Amino acid sequence: MKVELFGVRGSMPTPGSDTHRFGGNTSCTYVTQNNGNALILDSGTGIAKLGERLLEQQSPICILLTHNHWDHIQGFPFFKPIYQPHRDITIVAGDVDDKNTQCAILEQMSGSYFPVRHQDLPSNITLNTELTAQTQFNLNGFSVSTAPLNHPGGGTAYCLFADGAKVAYVTDNELNPPLQTTTSISEWTAFIEGADLLIHDAQLIDADLPLKHGWGHSTIDQVAQLAINAKVKNMVIISHDPARTDEQLSEIESYLQTSYGNDVCIECGREGRVFEF
Repeated sequence: MKVELFGVRGSMPTPGSDTHRFGGNTSCTYVTQNNGNALILDSGTGIAKLGERLLEQQSPICILLTHNHWDHIQGFPFFKPIYQPHRDITIVAGDVDDKNTQCAILEQMSGSYFPVRHQDLPSNITLNTELTAQTQFNLNGFSVSTAPLNHPGGGTAYCLFADGAKVAYVTDNELNPPLQTTTSISEWTAFIEGADLLIHDAQLIDADLPLKHGWGHSTIDQVAQLAINAKVKNMVIISHDPARTDEQLSEIESYLQTSYGNDVCIECGREGRVFEF
């Protein structure tokens, strides 16, 4: 199984000289099995570059969304395969609290928000708003497990199983929310246990608290400790704060590797990073 990072930034895209090493595109990860079956995780602006590659193929496309906040869907109108006649595209919506917004990835393509209406797209798009209410399902040859996110508005985390490997994708997620906890730390530990790769939101450092406590994101230390407790083999943090520069992310990465590197392989996510298992 191969895992490729196409977007690792949180909240908003951040192009510029201070972010080019880690990348400024919002959330998108591409997972491919040895037999070619693939899943796309989230549809932030990183999906636009992935779409250039997928234009060369004719195979069906499957997208798993965690939730509908802008940084996880805003790349979809610029995903070129949706403009290919008869291209089969399946989208699985995250299990969000407001069921009236589960179609947001398509409804953003209206005359008010975008000049091309989703009803006029020539591709064959199927939006499934019910699958993520299940704790486990199969999609495009992957076995998928789900868990509800601790994030304002809800959402879904995923574990993907294929080729004898396990990849956990957990963003945006607050491990220690101030109010109601949807999924506890012990439940997260069991969910991601033994993963070959954990991709987890860690947008915050301790200095960001208490201002951002309750915003639906975890601190770098919380996530590192979770990975160690769950005996995760490799961990990459994503959803980088849009104000965080390359230099600051390098410092965070050095801190994490010095503090936790004896127990888990850990790094800050970079666009273009590839993991193979």
